[in-house]
Amino acid sequence: MFGKIRKAADQLRKACRQDAGMVTSEYAMGIIAAVGFAVMLYEVVTSGQVRAELAAIVKKALSARM
Repeated sequence: MFGKIRKAADQLRKACRQDAGMVTSEYAMGIIAAVGFAVMLYEVVTSGQVRAELAAIVKKALSARM
């Protein structure tokens, strides 16, 4: 009886381990997506309008009275 339970447990353990992580192509796609997002965010933050707004916020914060 214990042999059957052990065999079933071994089969279940093997089935759970079949897809343990990402393959290299999935890592590559994740990196490409992250780099694309970073480039897009960089372009937005360094655009003239956003840069001017950020400078205005910093200027306002530095000139605040305490």
